[in-house]
Amino acid sequence: MNKIRIGTRGSQLALYQANLVAGFLRGSSNGIEVEIRTIKTTGDKILDSPLSKIGDKGLFTKEIERALLEGEIDCAVHSLKDLPTQLPDGLEIAAFSAREDVRDALIAQDGMKLLELPKGSTVATGSLRRRSQLLHMRSDLNLAEMRGNLNTRLRKLEEEGYAGMMLAYAGIKRLGMADKVTEVLDPDTMLPAVGQGIIAVEARSGDSGIKDILSGFDNGDSRAAALAERDFLGRLEGGCQVPIGVYTSLEKRLLTGMVASLDGEVLIKESVPFERDNPSGKGIELAERLLSSGADKILDEIRAASDPRSSSD
Repeated sequence: MNKIRIGTRGSQLALYQANLVAGFLRGSSNGIEVEIRTIKTTGDKILDSPLSKIGDKGLFTKEIERALLEGEIDCAVHSLKDLPTQLPDGLEIAAFSAREDVRDALIAQDGMKLLELPKGSTVATGSLRRRSQLLHMRSDLNLAEMRGNLNTRLRKLEEEGYAGMMLAYAGIKRLGMADKVTEVLDPDTMLPAVGQGIIAVEARSGDSGIKDILSGFDNGDSRAAALAERDFLGRLEGGCQVPIGVYTSLEKRLLTGMVASLDGEVLIKESVPFERDNPSGKGIELAERLLSSGADKILDEIRAASDPRSSSD
């Protein structure tokens, strides 16, 4: 193998992550050339609709995975939270990066924290998971839809006059903009998305050469947490259209998950013990516990409401 071609989205954050993997590959191989190829995905093309309205099956990954399957690239770099739990036949996650800060962050006008925002303030977010948890904490807030890269969102924050916006702290840190954050919310307050803060490197299942090279990039802590969290999401059949959060605390030895109603009025949270060296089945166990606690009813209601067959003219 004389050259490794990495596929990625073209956003500033995606390119940062791809370059991180490229740097590892260049440092761990003798004279192998590394090329980064940017690929525009459906999610990059449709920017005027909420993610929950346009579906989430491979929204930010499908075109990149097609290039990988067709041999146009040798591996693909994604934010793990963008990868559906069911990968296309012939592909697998070859490596999980060390996990960046898993928390969500608030960037607010006037440096305010979440509980300091005036009643009726408008907070922007593109995530149903954040929206539901925000409304559960502050039912008086107005929530606005916001998508785009970090610079676009910062500009919109000023132009629209929103009180603040919520997004993943990991991306802000990776882009060197942590100084703009006014508050970082602990997972006990707001559970993150599945795999939040982890970079996933996807490869063809039969490509032992690239998988061997990537083995040194793979982080055991991240892999254990990611597999459990993705099992959890897969059992609940969730995604961008359902408010689901989960976090693996290796320090507390706990896997904690939640399902919430869209209005945040009902939020069900459960935890199960978690051991890094024995993660198998823990995500399923946590999902089953939530379902038996009433999450099944919430999920059924959300899916019925989003099913076009359930609406009438």
